[in-house]
Amino acid sequence: MRLDIAYDGTNFRGWARQPTLRTVQGTLEAALTRIAGSPVLLAVAGRTDAGVHATGQVAHADLTAPQWARLTTGRRASGAGRSADPAAVIARRLTGVLGPYSDAAVLRTTTAPAGFDARFSASWRRYEYRIADTRSGYDPLQRHRTTRVRARLDETAMDEAARGLIGLHDFAAYCKPRPEATTIRTLLEFDWRRDERGVLVANVKADAFCHSMVRALVGACVAVGEGKLAPGDLQVLRDAQERTSAFKVLDARGLTLTEVGYPADDQLAARAERTRNRRDRE
Repeated sequence: MRLDIAYDGTNFRGWARQPTLRTVQGTLEAALTRIAGSPVLLAVAGRTDAGVHATGQVAHADLTAPQWARLTTGRRASGAGRSADPAAVIARRLTGVLGPYSDAAVLRTTTAPAGFDARFSASWRRYEYRIADTRSGYDPLQRHRTTRVRARLDETAMDEAARGLIGLHDFAAYCKPRPEATTIRTLLEFDWRRDERGVLVANVKADAFCHSMVRALVGACVAVGEGKLAPGDLQVLRDAQERTSAFKVLDARGLTLTEVGYPADDQLAARAERTRNRRDRE
């Protein structure tokens, strides 16, 4: 079963289940388990950190026949026969358990195609980062999803710097290192714009991201926007492949996972196998 998920990460300690801590995975698994009558475990496309939000997160669950029967039948499922996919009712049942104003929501549940793996079948992930500078001003209603910078930022220089980082590179300078994990990534898109209210919005798309990579890339661009670094400096720092104090890693609050991309259904299993093999070698 595939789940399309959204959440406000403010009061979660990240995605991954942790004993005694409130996490998105723990919250959703508890809701699914309550309906299914036995433990349901989720695998996710992107394990977001504490405070990071999502509007387009994707997960999957491998259900047993009894779990499937309990999740797709019962009183709350009786009026859901309008959908051709029996899995569709599960999202509605989860809303009933989580509550109408929960900070985590399962937007859709669908029967996953053969070979689908939310993490390993994914071709790319897209994030958005929002910054309010002195030009846009501070909106308290957006404080949980927008980082505040007390300077007027040069979005043209930031956009130039961002686009100069696109491609297959070692992003060690922009990642928090993890033992034996590669920092080589393909940055597919990176650009900046201002929205209708003047808030700066970064669009960042890559095949995958290493730990804190987006927040570091954004922090480096802010240093460019403030005039502390030149646009070309970000490529120089990248190619040095060393962590630096030339810029700050920005807060999680401005970061949202907006979309995860997958290949055609008949390529899902092959994509998952290639990704697993590559990760095993790293």
